Amino acid sequence: DVMHLNCHKTFATPHGGGGPGAGPVAANEKLAPYLPTPMVGKRGNYYDWLTKKDCPKSIGRLSCFSGNTGVLLRASVYLRLLGKKGAKRVSEMATLNANYLMKELEKIGFVLAFPTRRASHEFIITAKPLMQKTGITALDIAKRLLDFGIHAPTIYFPLLISECLLIEPTETESKETLDRFVSVMKIIYDEAHTHPDRLKNAPQQTPVGRLDEVRAARELVISGELVT
Repeated sequence: DVMHLNCHKTFATPHGGGGPGAGPVAANEKLAPYLPTPMVGKRGNYYDWLTKKDCPKSIGRLSCFSGNTGVLLRASVYLRLLGKKGAKRVSEMATLNANYLMKELEKIGFVLAFPTRRASHEFIITAKPLMQKTGITALDIAKRLLDFGIHAPTIYFPLLISECLLIEPTETESKETLDRFVSVMKIIYDEAHTHPDRLKNAPQQTPVGRLDEVRAARELVISGELVT
């Protein structure tokens, strides 16, 4: 009857630092009259904003709009281009990619947070055993990935798993790009044991090196002025 969609990487939407994600709610015709307003609806031969006056059964406005129209539009266009069969196909590809990566990283020596589970579109590895042996953390791994031109996965989420990396390959990744990620992770895993300083000092191939996050938290500069 009703479904919530997390548009945060899903359906070609961007993965931002805390935004600009969106959470559209889809409902069937039975529940549509109760959806919050304002909403876009058909008025005669054209589309218009429908208000509480046009939808008397609506629960009304929930909150002020967040300005993330582009995210919703992008997801809508992507789904319409794919169609029902296409959406099913890309979901299968995302699932296949996640399970392939999960097994390949396990072969290297990375520890799966949930080894008995099959991945859906994402999976979690924990660097806790690696940290205990080498001192290398999930943060160090993520920073080192940047030196290879790879966008690092989400780290330290979910919070209940120590030193975790949440890895989510999408349906658009080819086997070649997945295999390159695996080979880079193998290099990083080996470096953790042989040259841990490379990870501790990473990234070194980016315009900006590793930031002092502790100092940034303690010495806030919120004036908006450029700091040179």
